[in-house]
Amino acid sequence: MTNLYPSQYHCPYCLVRFSTMKLNIANPLTGAQKVLEVDDEHKLRAFYDKRISQEIEGDVLGDEFKGFVFRVSGGNDKQGFPMKQGVLSNGRARLLLSKGKTCYRPRRKGERKRKSVRGCIVGPDLSVLNLVVVKAGEADVPGLTDVQIPRRLGPKRASNIRKLFNLTKEDDVRKYVIRRKFDSKTGKKNDKAPKIQRLVTPRTLHHKRQIALKKVQQREKVQREAAEYNRLHAQRVKEQKDRRASEIAKRRSSRKASSVKA
Repeated sequence: MTNLYPSQYHCPYCLVRFSTMKLNIANPLTGAQKVLEVDDEHKLRAFYDKRISQEIEGDVLGDEFKGFVFRVSGGNDKQGFPMKQGVLSNGRARLLLSKGKTCYRPRRKGERKRKSVRGCIVGPDLSVLNLVVVKAGEADVPGLTDVQIPRRLGPKRASNIRKLFNLTKEDDVRKYVIRRKFDSKTGKKNDKAPKIQRLVTPRTLHHKRQIALKKVQQREKVQREAAEYNRLHAQRVKEQKDRRASEIAKRRSSRKASSVKA
């Protein structure tokens, strides 16, 4: 006899008794993350029927998270299928996904594929639930609020660099690029700077003017060629009409001459 419930989590009668869930809590202010494994059904019950982007009080997890406010950002079920925003269900759905949609990365240009995704409503069948700290509590949580993990890479876009250092458009952004230091394979200390995107320089302005000039020249060229074509077409039509008229005149004259002889 085949086992209809290959795991203890699949059995509807054992679901409440053996339900465990990992809570992946991320703090954007410190860049730290902490994973909690919760097997208390009374604590997990507060998360059930919540949707992605809804906020939950952290008091349900204990006095350690008193005053915290979490926002549900996603999760995965027991089989690894990710939660997708907008799918109002606590089960799975097969959606036709394309480029730009979450839970799918196309391998070819224009490719679409039907994928299984988990609904955005939290249920007991989840193995991991992702939470984001919206408001920190009074006490520090070890590994979440008492540490500061610096970002590995700095901003790359010119506008973001200006925003970080409060620069004006007249300031040179290239002086404020955050360089990344690392050790090479030979043990030598090196540093590397990212290529600044959307950087306005005299070269880019010249290139932009050249592109605009080429567009104007191409437009004028098309107009000249169209005018020349119309002139040539009118000339050919006129020549054809004249040739047709001369042929008709010749036939008429020959017809008159034959009638006179007769």
